[in-house]
Amino acid sequence: MAKQSKRYRALRDKLKINGPVALPEAVRLLKTFNTTKFNQTVEVSTHLGIDPKQTDQNVRGSVALPHGIGKSVRVAVFAQGENAEKARAAGADIVGANDLAQQIKGGTMDFDVALATPDMMGVVGPLGRVLGPRGLMPSPRSGTVTTDITSAVREFKAGKIEFRSDKGGNVAAPVGKLNFSDTQLMENITSFLNHLRTVKPTAAKGTYIRTVTISATMSPGIRVVA
Repeated sequence: MAKQSKRYRALRDKLKINGPVALPEAVRLLKTFNTTKFNQTVEVSTHLGIDPKQTDQNVRGSVALPHGIGKSVRVAVFAQGENAEKARAAGADIVGANDLAQQIKGGTMDFDVALATPDMMGVVGPLGRVLGPRGLMPSPRSGTVTTDITSAVREFKAGKIEFRSDKGGNVAAPVGKLNFSDTQLMENITSFLNHLRTVKPTAAKGTYIRTVTISATMSPGIRVVA
């Protein structure tokens, strides 16, 4: 386990609470941790009542947050012909087909999100072993394989986020920055959690969202009433 800094321990000791708190109180407490020289990213972590060993219980998707995530998102698009032109016009940072695939195979992945049109999956498919572990593999379930490439590029550039469950049944996602207002953070967090509920696997039984925790880059986590 990484050694916790003196600053981190001091912030943790400030949390004189027992159990989860309401979202407004959690956001208020989190913003008191804004003691670094950089603008920390706020993240929501959830533990879900799913069996991650069952493929039909894996959770994956994407959601456009009302206030974005407070950072510039670099979007790469696998497309050709008219779709490639549409992607560039919509603001894509990188557009290509076989040439882009070769760059990625060579280790160049200077982007945060990868999108693809359906006709490009023959090119994208072999990249799964490279893009998959990094959470960058385009997928219809996450909205990153689409025929409407113009809308997809614009949404992800504006702050649409992808999420997926890990081997422990957890889902985590960035939802803004500490300099966001309380209202902006609460609305982004609420939008994420509401959308997460809509993608509950039909095979999952019992309580779906078991725990919710919010934290910043350099802060302890604060449990929120799910």
